[in-house]
Amino acid sequence: MQKTKAALWEFLQGLGKTFMLPVALLAFCGIMLGIGSSLSSEAVTDNVAFLKGEGFDLVFTWMANTGLVAFTFLPVLFAMAIPLGLAREDKGVAAFSGFVGYAAMNLAVNFYLTAKGVDFEDEKAIEHYGIADVLGVQSIDTGLLGAVAVGIVVSLLHRRFRTQRMPDALAFFGGLRFVPIVSALVLSVLGLLIPLLWPTFNGWINAVGRGIGHTGVFGPFFFGMGEVLLRPIGLHHILVAMFRFTDVGGSGAVCGDQVSGALNLFYAQLDCSAAPNSAVTDATHFLSQGKMAAYLGGLPGAALAMYHCARRRMRPEIKALLVSGVVACVVGGITEPLEFLFLFVAPWLYAIHAVLVGLGFLTAAVLGVFIGNTDGNVIDWLVFGVLQGSTTKWYLVPVIAAVWFAVYYFLFRWAITRFNLKTPGREDPPQDDAPDAERGAAKSTETGAGERDGDASETPRELVAGKYDAVAMLDAIGGAGNIQSLDNCITRLRMTVADAELVDEARLKKLGAVGVIKLDGHNVQVVIGPQVQSVKDAIATMIPVG
Repeated sequence: MQKTKAALWEFLQGLGKTFMLPVALLAFCGIMLGIGSSLSSEAVTDNVAFLKGEGFDLVFTWMANTGLVAFTFLPVLFAMAIPLGLAREDKGVAAFSGFVGYAAMNLAVNFYLTAKGVDFEDEKAIEHYGIADVLGVQSIDTGLLGAVAVGIVVSLLHRRFRTQRMPDALAFFGGLRFVPIVSALVLSVLGLLIPLLWPTFNGWINAVGRGIGHTGVFGPFFFGMGEVLLRPIGLHHILVAMFRFTDVGGSGAVCGDQVSGALNLFYAQLDCSAAPNSAVTDATHFLSQGKMAAYLGGLPGAALAMYHCARRRMRPEIKALLVSGVVACVVGGITEPLEFLFLFVAPWLYAIHAVLVGLGFLTAAVLGVFIGNTDGNVIDWLVFGVLQGSTTKWYLVPVIAAVWFAVYYFLFRWAITRFNLKTPGREDPPQDDAPDAERGAAKSTETGAGERDGDASETPRELVAGKYDAVAMLDAIGGAGNIQSLDNCITRLRMTVADAELVDEARLKKLGAVGVIKLDGHNVQVVIGPQVQSVKDAIATMIPVG
């Protein structure tokens, strides 16, 4: 039972992590689309005459078209990214098979509908089946759900058949070559089932979406709060993806095209000259404007409170930590470096933070802020708010953020002092109360692994990722023999280990980790921050892990 639970956790965490590759592309393409569409729109060019020049118009139109890449091909990107992320070896074959499987599924759907005599131009048939053009094929638009299903199936097939041995006469089709072949066969069969199941399933999704819609502005409240509460276990990506890319986040017509998903609706509107309808404005309540209260105001206020509550002699040491966390939050929309500073010392305070994030979503929805996109950072505010004109009500965001800054600052300062929370800089001092001795001990701990393995000068340069000593961190995790699988998301290492008790949490924090999460006896996450990819790559060179 324990092994099954551990395997399930590992799979769900890995699935959430795979969303990051297409989502990162989506965020970039969204900025390109936002800048291109806004600076080529009549609302902007009428006020800035020189932008009407042919050269500017061509450049900004090119930017907008480039931004459509992720939006137009989003499902197939997920179908490829999921097996790519879940595969431990031969990732290129896994991604290629994802595309093959997705194409085979839609061609099979087209075959079924054609054989049944369905009229692809009939409005009732289009509505009943959800018929749409998918990769140039008249198929059923299963959106992200279909792509995720394809990705999961292909990843399982890849794991099972990548070393498949065939009889000598068919040996050419064995091994890695068999993975896309079996993917095409299996997904083609599954594609025949979609026209039978999807109309009912699509009805359920619409019912959920309507249920959330009936809660009005409280829908975004529960969404924002749920995203924060799921973040420590790494499952928030699944919740977010459901609202961004399926009918749960809203659906409606944009410039004559039927679009589903909050983010899809928003991006479609960027490429549409008509004024946004209520379906689009309601959908954006689940997007980045709701985060801005906490991201641009609240969490920086919490960071300042933690700085002021730290011991005076420790403030210079924690200043860089807090400043980097604020920059990651405000500029990059990455909150874990700050959130994990208080999650482990006061989970109840993190729960209050989740409620305040939900209230940020609620406030933005009530006031009619219309900005959108994914990250909730200052770039989103500038590109999708300020540059789009006053109709976005971007000018309300600084006011809301200022209120949240004050609330977080006074709440955190009161909680830290009232309950003596051990936030950074408030840890109990060493017995001799000698800061130099404390720093010396920390330094000794950090370099211990390198000294045990030989002279520090013999440590390969590439094994030190930025400011993180990868050799010492591996030792604190329990050594190479303790790691069974290793991966990372945007801010944290995700590991399956033989024994979580061998992971030295205190030492990892001294080595620069923000926090350590032990989900059970085998699944561990180490919160690093934006440099996590470098740390993971450095550790991976020292262990026999794919």
